[in-house]
Amino acid sequence: MKKTILLSTLLMSASLLAQKKNVTMEDAVLGLSTNLRIESLNQVQWIPNQNAYTQNVKTSYGEALIKKEVPSLKTDTIFRSSQFENKRIPSLNWINDKQAYYSTKTGYKTITTAGQQNDWLKLPDNAENVEFDATNNQVGYVIDNNLFFVDKAGKTHQITKDGKYEIVNGKSVHQNEFGIHKGIFISPKGNLVAFYRMDQTAVTDYPIIDWSVQPAVNKNIKYPFAGTKNHTVTLGVYNPTTQKTIFLETHPEVDHYLTSVTWSPDEKHIYIALLSRNQKHMELNQYDATSGKLIKTLFKEDDAKYVEPQNELHFIPGKNNEFVWWSQRDGFMHLYRFNTDGKLLNQITKGDWIVTDLVGENAKKKEFLIITTKDSPKDRHLYTVNWENGKLRKITTDAGTHNVSVSTNGEYAIDNWSNDNTPRKIDVLDANGKFKQNILTAQNPLANYNTAKVENVTLKADDGTDLYGKLIYPTNFDSSKKYPVIVYLYNGPHAQLITNRFPATGNLWYDHLAEKGYVVFTMDGRGSANRGLKFEQAIHGNVATTEMNDQMKGVDFLKTLPFVDAERMGIHGWSYGGFMTTSFMLRKPDVFKVGVAGGPVLDWTQYEIMYTERYMESPQDNPEGFKNTNLINRVKDLKGKLLMIHGAQDNVVVWQHSIDFIREAVKNSVQMDYFVYPGHEHNVRGKDRVHLMQKITDYFDLYLKPEGTSQK
Repeated sequence: MKKTILLSTLLMSASLLAQKKNVTMEDAVLGLSTNLRIESLNQVQWIPNQNAYTQNVKTSYGEALIKKEVPSLKTDTIFRSSQFENKRIPSLNWINDKQAYYSTKTGYKTITTAGQQNDWLKLPDNAENVEFDATNNQVGYVIDNNLFFVDKAGKTHQITKDGKYEIVNGKSVHQNEFGIHKGIFISPKGNLVAFYRMDQTAVTDYPIIDWSVQPAVNKNIKYPFAGTKNHTVTLGVYNPTTQKTIFLETHPEVDHYLTSVTWSPDEKHIYIALLSRNQKHMELNQYDATSGKLIKTLFKEDDAKYVEPQNELHFIPGKNNEFVWWSQRDGFMHLYRFNTDGKLLNQITKGDWIVTDLVGENAKKKEFLIITTKDSPKDRHLYTVNWENGKLRKITTDAGTHNVSVSTNGEYAIDNWSNDNTPRKIDVLDANGKFKQNILTAQNPLANYNTAKVENVTLKADDGTDLYGKLIYPTNFDSSKKYPVIVYLYNGPHAQLITNRFPATGNLWYDHLAEKGYVVFTMDGRGSANRGLKFEQAIHGNVATTEMNDQMKGVDFLKTLPFVDAERMGIHGWSYGGFMTTSFMLRKPDVFKVGVAGGPVLDWTQYEIMYTERYMESPQDNPEGFKNTNLINRVKDLKGKLLMIHGAQDNVVVWQHSIDFIREAVKNSVQMDYFVYPGHEHNVRGKDRVHLMQKITDYFDLYLKPEGTSQK
């Protein structure tokens, strides 16, 4: 009888397993944005100055935008889809608690909570870099590298007329490094417009060829290669009333970077962090917004390796003379309170963890709401912190990655979070920890799929630092077999692969590989993000040395596992990960049998100034470091199978990197494989990415043959 029950149970389990679907390549690449999209809520956002949020819901009469008060969750309807032209509720941007604006095919409209709609403005079709000041009914934008501004009276001002290929106004500068993400800065009360002006005349022209037309057409871009002449950036201030522009006295003749541009709340001053070309010296300056003159330097920061300002100033609520400055001066990214005389009032946060976001404030309690890694480098949690005494209070309790939006007064938060096993939950919380209401628990879109078993791994670097990784087991794992391994890595600055979020593998392609019979391993070595300055700066001056040492800890760990076939190991990465992949295939050619390198940096003299000189210094100051990391000179050391892939229109890691590598391979009679994606820049996006990932997978299948897993 017991044998019969046991047999029935086994058959039932096998039947259930057989009924589950495999993760196809299309599922792996596109699924989380299409058929496997995780359930969410639409247009959930706080209404300004209210303890109430909106949500788009479906009703019997179409869509409705409802308002939910917190904490009562009393519900009212604000808008119905029948009020809008296409019978759909558009994406709304709240101006205040009674009015919002939205885009249409012909321009922008406003709508009040009473239902009154008005045409607001129509931008030219070729307008770009649009910056709204909706509170004052104003907007700035760029056409052909010239800056335009529509004031509150509806008058259009052409602020600049010198825009051309070499001269760029109103756009982000310095290759979007240093946290720079825009080029138009409208003052808090809307009376003045500051803007970046970038003169690229001295910067190298670089060809990007459009192969989609006959004959092919060249379009030059300005690309500032490491060690070469840089662009010159200044900051202009335009007064719509006088229609005059002044430029701040930032000494454009000096080769430096202008970052952290911030208006004072009273519009009298502009603050800029000036960073030296070698990125070792930073000074925070205060300028007169009317005359452009330097008033004073508030303080300086210096570091033997680099200083990296990444955030604007955040003024204390109700104060014109106190602000928060983000700094890694103690080794971790923390918040500091200064006054405008440059005096440090207090360090607000401290510890061996970092602040990743400042998401809200409660002026009454003198508290900021911040996201931190205090609990774990793999998690993100919401805390409140008093900006005077530094007292911390944890708000979110569930382990995972919490993405939070906060009400205007800082009393409530909407918490959209996930972890390895939770696809998504959305909770409404109060900042006192007394109220929590779940408004969505998403179903697992992978419940009917064969997903991989994931084991979190912690290894030790040479200096004892914890290194976090994930070991992904083959589907239908059999401990008596030996399996091939694919190591996926990035291991470069400003990237973190190992986090506590859904899906557990971190990438459905890993689940697909597991179904094919691969072990997959991925780990963040030193040089990766969100672990503090020492962790990131460990790579300085000689990239791919510390990183390779750390990744070898992963390789050594894999070799201790009885089910790993150390003779069938592959490695893959893109961009910095492509550089790391190629480095392994050439500098440690006996470790991996197969490598696939996408968009790889192969010669750091051919990469841009800001990033390269931060981590490698300049070719003139660190010639030995550039020589050691030049992979084109190591082509003859290739032993394994290497597939290199590049986007033909790559304007980040220019195509010449891999072309020069191929030329050297031919010269040295070295065989390798190569594939180009026409029409794609630094990565392959959209449906073509399915082709890319199939190409990579097929290459591993060809040389690692997972179907033929060997018996021990």
